[in-house]
Amino acid sequence: MSMVDSFEKIPVQIFEDDKKASSYVAKVLASLILERQAEGRTCVLGLATGSSPKSLYAELVRMHRLEGLSFRNVVTFNLDEYYPMEPDALQSYHRFMKVHLFDHIDIDPANVHIPDGTINKEDIREYAASYEQKIAEAGGIDLQILGIGLNGHIGFNEPGSSRYSITRVVALDNTTRLANVYEFPNISMVPRMAVTMGIGTILNARKIILMGWGIYKAPIIRKAVEGHVTEQVPASILQEHADCTFVLDEGAAQDLTRVKSPWLTGEIPWTEKMIRKAVYNMALSLDKPVLMLTNDDYNNFGLSDLLVMYGNSYDINIRVFNGMRDTITGWPGGKSTELVPRHPERKDPASKRVIIFSPHPDDDIISMGGTFIRLHEQGHEVHVGYQTSGNIAVSDEFVMRQIDFAVEFDNIFGIDKSRANRIWNDASAFLQTKRSHQKDTDEIRSIKGMIRRTEARATCRYVGLTDDRAHFMNLPFYETGLIEKNPPTDVDVEIHMELIRKIRPHQIFAAGDFADPHGTHKVCFDIMMEALRRLKAVNDPAIEDCWLWLYRGAWAEWDLWDIDMAIPMSPSQVVQKRHGIFIHQSQKDGVVFQGSDDREFWERAEARNAATAELYDKLGLPKYAAMEAFVRWEY
Repeated sequence: MSMVDSFEKIPVQIFEDDKKASSYVAKVLASLILERQAEGRTCVLGLATGSSPKSLYAELVRMHRLEGLSFRNVVTFNLDEYYPMEPDALQSYHRFMKVHLFDHIDIDPANVHIPDGTINKEDIREYAASYEQKIAEAGGIDLQILGIGLNGHIGFNEPGSSRYSITRVVALDNTTRLANVYEFPNISMVPRMAVTMGIGTILNARKIILMGWGIYKAPIIRKAVEGHVTEQVPASILQEHADCTFVLDEGAAQDLTRVKSPWLTGEIPWTEKMIRKAVYNMALSLDKPVLMLTNDDYNNFGLSDLLVMYGNSYDINIRVFNGMRDTITGWPGGKSTELVPRHPERKDPASKRVIIFSPHPDDDIISMGGTFIRLHEQGHEVHVGYQTSGNIAVSDEFVMRQIDFAVEFDNIFGIDKSRANRIWNDASAFLQTKRSHQKDTDEIRSIKGMIRRTEARATCRYVGLTDDRAHFMNLPFYETGLIEKNPPTDVDVEIHMELIRKIRPHQIFAAGDFADPHGTHKVCFDIMMEALRRLKAVNDPAIEDCWLWLYRGAWAEWDLWDIDMAIPMSPSQVVQKRHGIFIHQSQKDGVVFQGSDDREFWERAEARNAATAELYDKLGLPKYAAMEAFVRWEY
């Protein structure tokens, strides 16, 4: 038994990212399917929906197409479905399973079972009992796939669900509805109920694999794996199962003791980053500046190894403090007027060519607006690559407001009045009868994209850039008109390569938000990285002197020990950035896909930047109003 086992009460497998983790899970499923085929038996799988299993299903489809994996002997039972919910609705789990798996494999449709979201309320109890009976008649579930909710729910078994519960209708917790609001235009349209397998049903499976991706799942993963068994954290009940494994990416695993405080689980390699992580955590836990830490603090915090290696707390404190101090700079493009030892960026060339890749048309100003402005003011040639149109994030009401303005404009100045009126009439007629899961017309999507482009151009002008510095990439993968996007293709990669070759940047700033591996930020990052890898593979001169810096959006911030460059902001610069964000009027006063945070984007950004500055201050560094943080990334 290792020290890790003393903390983790469920076996855990950690992978670099969701794709590698999903490949592992897919191999487990494929092995079981083939084993049952060899025995002449059916393989009964319990399947999940949501963002977690998407990459798993993509890998299973690939294995079917390219490796001949057959699903003819597979019987499936899905965990849950919204209630009420039509099977053809965009948010329906029936549709989800068809789009992501069933339409692409050779499974017999008669072997597919998904809870019905259209059953009459008076028939629900009988229907739920029949679902349980079908599972029993199939021989029970051989392998159950699970995701995990932010509150620890498995299936839609919310906190408080009985360990012995079976298939039934449940009321959804508000935190669950908020977490799933990204699938719907607004929170009012998220169903309040669902049909779900019970915890008892899940525990009857012979084998269980729970998948978790992204940093937002990390706190609840730790409670489920290392905490006490409690019905208030339904996933913790999986500790009682004889064959359950949690399969995680690095983000979801980051709060586990073996990752967060690995020095407590045994001997570890003490890298510079690990030393910073240990000392920062200790200082913040003890509410002490780094330079005030003592030998006793190190011993009591489980860091006596550092004292053995480096002699005493004073030497370690100075080393860590100086490293953190050296991340702070007011010159994100390098300070050309003098040589600053250990500066995060190069001194030369004095005027750098810079590309800021912005997944949506406002991420540049929201996530790094202070740095964006400073780069331009300090004489660098700044370009912004707006990777997607962002059209689905514009509300129907805002579109009608803009069309109304255009009609009035045309009526006053006589510019093709008939065309403006036609657009108004067509848009008004469509939007008045539009259903919650209906895709906009091409014309309305075009108008929504135009709104986002004009706001982005106005932001660039506000910073001081000319219009030719704003590059609208309109990546094709995004242009579905739906929340669900297409897989990226070579065309998306080539658009990036073309812009990089055109600008020949010395710096690239890109979004490093990996919390949701299926979100637009992560997809845009992966596309950009593939473009850089291809350019590097042929020694393309466009990137021969290019450094990559990653920022994070208004959703989360880098951990302190990861930060390589911190750009301080004064109170007036905070206000300047805020006014730049305000230019994106279509995203103010509540947006289409708000997520679980009801604050406006400028509020989120300011709170995040202020929190980073506060942490630097607590550790004994100078106090600033706010800070934008960046990580240097190798490619």
